[in-house]
Amino acid sequence: MATTNPSLKLTHEGALKALAGAIAKAEELSVAQNITIVDDGGNLLAFVWMDGAKLLSRETSMSKAVTAASHRQPTSRLDPTNEIKLAIAGGGRFTNLEGGLPIVIAGQCVGAVGVGSGTGAQDVEVARAALAAIEAEDQKP
Repeated sequence: MATTNPSLKLTHEGALKALAGAIAKAEELSVAQNITIVDDGGNLLAFVWMDGAKLLSRETSMSKAVTAASHRQPTSRLDPTNEIKLAIAGGGRFTNLEGGLPIVIAGQCVGAVGVGSGTGAQDVEVARAALAAIEAEDQKP
């Protein structure tokens, strides 16, 4: 019986490449965003607070990334009837707001991206650009 599993890890280089793809999409949309990239354990790998992005969206972008990494699915798929329970159980860190997507490569979740400061649809579009930049599996909410 094996006691370990081989696993993929998102590198800082991969995180920065994903971040660059997201920034490019945000600029294309003319929407200043907060963009957070975390590893599969929710640990911060990269972050940008674009000029003009909303201050508190810094927190929502991190919560979206941590939630997507933890649940291995887009944040918008989380059951809205559990919204308050998620927030309480997760110490205020879990959310079902749109804009959090897991980063899945070769079927394995290696991290997540969280985007906040635009509309939900804009946040998702920018997050999907981060995935495309590193050829991760597309995550449609």
